[in-house]
Amino acid sequence: MSHIISGIQQLGVGNTNVQETFTWYRKAFGSDVKIFEEAAMAELMLPYTANKPHARHAILALSMNGGGGFEIWQYTSRTAQNAEFTIQLGDIGIFAGKIKSYDIQASYNHLKQFGAKMLTEITTAPDKRKHFYINDLWGNTYEIIEEKTSWYMKKNFSTGGVLGAVIGVTNIEKSMTLYKDVLGFDKVISDTTDVFNDWNGVEGSQKKFRRVVIRNSKPREGSFGPLLGDNEIELIQALDYSPKKIFENRLWGDCGFIHLCFDIKNMSALQKACEKVGQPFTVDGGAGFEMGEAAGHFTYIEDADGTLIEFVETKKLPVIKKIGWYIDLRKRDPKKALPNFILKALSFSRVKD
Repeated sequence: MSHIISGIQQLGVGNTNVQETFTWYRKAFGSDVKIFEEAAMAELMLPYTANKPHARHAILALSMNGGGGFEIWQYTSRTAQNAEFTIQLGDIGIFAGKIKSYDIQASYNHLKQFGAKMLTEITTAPDKRKHFYINDLWGNTYEIIEEKTSWYMKKNFSTGGVLGAVIGVTNIEKSMTLYKDVLGFDKVISDTTDVFNDWNGVEGSQKKFRRVVIRNSKPREGSFGPLLGDNEIELIQALDYSPKKIFENRLWGDCGFIHLCFDIKNMSALQKACEKVGQPFTVDGGAGFEMGEAAGHFTYIEDADGTLIEFVETKKLPVIKKIGWYIDLRKRDPKKALPNFILKALSFSRVKD
């Protein structure tokens, strides 16, 4: 069996206060379902933590409206560092998270009232969808963009979870091999080159770029396919600017977007697919890894420019922790989605004021 990409599981966000960040993200974006919370040592990411294990505190939070979650990640053995330069469009790595919205005006009004820094007004993207850009309280950039079809619920918030990411690369054609052939982003939504007016207000927007938006053409399969939904990646290449690496001289887990994580099935087949395109696993956590109440197998690769991509094959998931209800996913058809009543039961882990 070939590997299955079930969707974006989470976007990793390094920060200096995990609880404060979680509170803001659940109230701003509606990512209020706490899948796990754990304080422990990060001992397996040594290639990206200067060969030293570090203590950390992490929370994985999802939105029941659908989409990927956030892994909110804080060092507790050191202070997370910010970049020593102003990060701008075209810099190499994850520049922005994409958050989906079914009512773009309501999302704009809510985030403005909630204290986000509004970088742009509502404008039109090259593919004709409405969108706008913000900074969260810590300077992380998000694009909130219209999404018409890929929703699990439409409750409480006009936004859902993570739709994808804006990623700076040095060569779009070279990068496309991994994102298309391995990750399933095989449908080009737009491919444009210009100085883009819809970016006015975003750092670096006055420069010339090529930007390519790619999505999955086939519905995502697997246990969490309906909840995680469709995804998109926007690859951007600076044409008149020498970009910097966003995580140059910093550790994984420092402030900003530390990785993009995909929920997958069949890790061994995925490993072969990654090796085939020249992007082998750089970290392999092993099949028995546990994080809080969840358990599974995680690995990492780098894309063509060194941006970290995580894969997680979930083995065990807490559904309702208070009564000890866990799902062993190893016993299920890997292509089949979990029943709706199980996915909806995750809402019992919502954190409310």
